[in-house]
Amino acid sequence: MSPPPPPLGRSRRRGGHPGHLFDPALDDTELVEVRGQFAQGRWARARFLLAGTGSDWDRRGHRVVALAETPSAAGWARDWLLAEPDSTDAATLLACAVVVRALQGKETPEAAREACLHAARLAPDDPTPWLGQLMLARVHGTQEEAGKLFDAVRIRHADHHHAHHLMTARLAENHPDSGQDPLHEVYDFAAWAAEQAPADSPLAVLPVVAHAERYRVLVAAGSESGDPVSSGHWSGRRARQVMKAAFDWWLEWEREDHPRNRADLNFLAHAKFCEGRPAEAAALFLRIGPHATAAPWSYAGRDPYQAFLTARATALGTP
Repeated sequence: MSPPPPPLGRSRRRGGHPGHLFDPALDDTELVEVRGQFAQGRWARARFLLAGTGSDWDRRGHRVVALAETPSAAGWARDWLLAEPDSTDAATLLACAVVVRALQGKETPEAAREACLHAARLAPDDPTPWLGQLMLARVHGTQEEAGKLFDAVRIRHADHHHAHHLMTARLAENHPDSGQDPLHEVYDFAAWAAEQAPADSPLAVLPVVAHAERYRVLVAAGSESGDPVSSGHWSGRRARQVMKAAFDWWLEWEREDHPRNRADLNFLAHAKFCEGRPAEAAALFLRIGPHATAAPWSYAGRDPYQAFLTARATALGTP
């Protein structure tokens, strides 16, 4: 049986900080403000936000998914769609909200797929309804289904950040008993994606993501230590090459303008900390600021927020 997928969206922390939430909005302050109104049923600002996002597909997917994870998002999106039946933004938001509900067990996968297909028919150039289906297939579909949906996203936006992360997590779960295989397909996939992307693309960090996702799977299979710092997974020659290439990319490009930048930085900070390079990790923690993400700090069954705080304090030399 495959290990459970990484958490999606806001994750409530276990242990000493029971009220901590990982915010999928990350550092998008405009989204945070609009989401607060949307959560109260006032969808007019969400309408303007998504209209203004236009065809910046990574940012559109980021904002739609974050709004879709708002409690009662499906109900508010339906109200919006009743008022504007031809709104592609409302249909896409509703589709992703139904996907989120299906992932929570509150809606059927069939209903979520149908909502996504309806949105895709209204907006054939938009990869976001296909991203919603890929999120669903990540949990409820086969690898073949996930692969076809990933291709559907890439046809519309070849460097789609979130879709590449989802596909990396899915591929990492293949052959969980094969152990430390440097030729595993997830590494090939991540290397291919990084190589075919433009020089300034944050997909350059995807090999680091693949390394972390594979670690999650190996720990669940019992072939790797649950302590990532003492694990040899982060100290091999291939791992060091991957971490150095990604860190060098960050030093050169530092794509602060990308909506999912903090997700990449969390993976890279985690990798540098586990590799035993606290100075490099410290530089990344300073950029991350308060925008921690559950993945990959939750991997190996760890308390994600405590793991993040401990690694940050160690790297920065603070109590």
